[in-house]
Amino acid sequence: MTDAGVKVSFYVLAAQEPVARLNYACRLTEKAYKLSQRIHLHTSDRAEAEAMDRMLWTFRQGSFVPHERLDPARLPAAPVTIGSGTDEPADVDLLINLAAEVPAFYQRFARIAEIIDGNAECREAGRNRHRFYRQHSLEPETHQIG
Repeated sequence: MTDAGVKVSFYVLAAQEPVARLNYACRLTEKAYKLSQRIHLHTSDRAEAEAMDRMLWTFRQGSFVPHERLDPARLPAAPVTIGSGTDEPADVDLLINLAAEVPAFYQRFARIAEIIDGNAECREAGRNRHRFYRQHSLEPETHQIG
């Protein structure tokens, strides 16, 4: 897929707590899963991947989002994968990027969601990613989330 075919959406949260980003990522993942999409959550590091893994089990009473940690040695069985670093998922519809940088494999996805909280450091990293996408001829859309 060329960069021109990638749709990038930024979700800017009013909340400043980092857990708000993870919670919103869970909600977005659940919504996409219910639409029969395959989703990859790209996290900053192993600790954030573990936190995301735990949170997908507990973020909402009665919610079920089948997911697994990405294992490069085998194809995933679950429709939702979680990884970090250079972990590159196969055959995914939506990339939810929680890392500070745009992953090198971003152009493989039809849709990318970037979630930004109210923390100054997170906002600055988000601005850098926004600039990156624009430099690569993409026009990200922005949604303010109260």
